[in-house]
Amino acid sequence: MTSGMTSPSDILIDLKCAADPALAALRDEVRAVCTTRLPDDIRRKVLVNQHLGKDDHVRWQQILGDAGLLVAHWPIEHGGRGWNRLQRWVFENEIYRAGSPWLVPFGITYVAPVLYTYGNAEQRARWLPAIANAQSWWAQGYSEPNAGSDLATIRTRATRANDASGDHYIVTGQKIWTTMAQWADMMFALVRTDDSTRPQHGISFLLIDMQSPGISVRPIMTIDGEHHVNEIFLDAVRVPAENLVGVEGGGWTYAKFLLGNERLLAAEVGKAQRLMAQLDTFMRDPVVSDPPLVADVSWRRRRAELDSRILALESLSYDLLEQSESGRDPGALASLLKIVGSELIQAITGTIVDALAKRGLTLAPGLLTGMSTGDRLPDGGSGAIAEYLYDRAATIYGGSSEIQRNIIAKAALGL
Repeated sequence: MTSGMTSPSDILIDLKCAADPALAALRDEVRAVCTTRLPDDIRRKVLVNQHLGKDDHVRWQQILGDAGLLVAHWPIEHGGRGWNRLQRWVFENEIYRAGSPWLVPFGITYVAPVLYTYGNAEQRARWLPAIANAQSWWAQGYSEPNAGSDLATIRTRATRANDASGDHYIVTGQKIWTTMAQWADMMFALVRTDDSTRPQHGISFLLIDMQSPGISVRPIMTIDGEHHVNEIFLDAVRVPAENLVGVEGGGWTYAKFLLGNERLLAAEVGKAQRLMAQLDTFMRDPVVSDPPLVADVSWRRRRAELDSRILALESLSYDLLEQSESGRDPGALASLLKIVGSELIQAITGTIVDALAKRGLTLAPGLLTGMSTGDRLPDGGSGAIAEYLYDRAATIYGGSSEIQRNIIAKAALGL
């Protein structure tokens, strides 16, 4: 299975690079690292949609770190290269097209910018180096059973105490849908520290050691049969007061800052292009259909429509990045990007499943872990079905499409 493809959507990035030699050099640098240093076994797992272990992610992130790419979006004074958002966007899309695993963002992209923007010197010195070399793994403790997209309603409580053991918070509550918490050393969490003010003003941002007594992590198996997410129970967990980021009650500000970074990279154009390459492979494969689907004009038209949607998504991404770089608030455009990107991923994986359905579908869990070779689908077929199932959540995580449409309605229509 090939990892690259020629696509009309390449035109936009080619034009950007033609106008900016530094951006072209960066793209060439990233492509060279992916070609020469992305381990073949990891690339293979990604391209056939096999499950990856923590060791796979750590190994690749440390390679990127050694190449000076993993945290290049950080400011120079904190160990990065001071990339702007467009440079970061080009980097991520190039690696995902090449077969890179998802760069687990909770440390490098989410909490680290909060720490170097709002944290104190001691917090930066303690945690940033371990995040940069992929030795410290983080979870995001935001959602709760009754507080998903509406984070202002969180109920996990942190009460400050000062006794013989020192100044600390006692945290009690529950977090849910916490991605990869089973691997995490630390969790950054929104907690309620004050009920006497507006809900948003009573929230604080705490860093919690996942090995602390009173924490239990319970897996939630998703529809693809894999353990991606968890629920976390906190029963009188003691957290040192020095692990409070910024000021007590400032958590809502830091959370909005973090979510802004998250939504700027929500389009996943590189992943969409990689999945399109897989669709191309299946459309040419006589195991999927004989004659191959590529000979069918209706399938070629369907594929072309998806490619046009990628081109539109890429153009929308550039608009958002340019607004952000110029200091303007992209506002509802970020919500639009999330909707368009997540629905496109679902459309591509849905088309792949429709193609595979020509010969009947089967999900062989052993293939997703490399434990079985007995699939009657083409190479990567079972993994493609698992990817389709997992991506049903794309329109929920990171802010559901319903919430995003509400944001757009308020911004554009004043509703």
